[in-house]
Amino acid sequence: MTESALRDLEKLPRILTFEMRQDDPAKCTSAKMRKFGFARGTKRESIPRDSIVLNPAGNTLVLRKDREIAQDHGLVVIDCSWNRAGPVFTQHFKGNQRKLPALLAGNPTNYSKLGSLSSLEAVAAALYIMDFKSYSERILSIYKWGPTFLSLNRDALEDYSKANNIGEVLELERAYFPESAQQFFKS
Repeated sequence: MTESALRDLEKLPRILTFEMRQDDPAKCTSAKMRKFGFARGTKRESIPRDSIVLNPAGNTLVLRKDREIAQDHGLVVIDCSWNRAGPVFTQHFKGNQRKLPALLAGNPTNYSKLGSLSSLEAVAAALYIMDFKSYSERILSIYKWGPTFLSLNRDALEDYSKANNIGEVLELERAYFPESAQQFFKS
């Protein structure tokens, strides 16, 4: 068993989903995470105040050092339609707002689009960066296209997970995705 897999056994972060119910319920990746027991639904007012909240409008990137916060307080994904993301993510949510570095979507709806990740991909990416790699892979396995997300982004995710600070992540991001410059989310 790898060192990462052994650490995953120690204490996995609790994953919470706040679902805005703006998309086709049959394609809702956060609902499927709940169905398979990887996540629990939450109400807006019940989002833990110290949790990591995945928010593409956040000012801070997810880093490996966020691991302990996620273990102690949870990881929250806000599930909404990308067509309505601007107004949703500029609202205030409790918790430590974190955005993901640039990554390519592997889901069939937004395949290969920079930053247009499904909720499942966002959670998996955050887990991978925080060094919960085997847990990330298990979550991705609930969809046939899950491994595609990893194959598109594995090198970047691996390097992001080794970065010690935001400056290093931004440098890696520019190297992997020169067109990004964090412009994929417009509020």
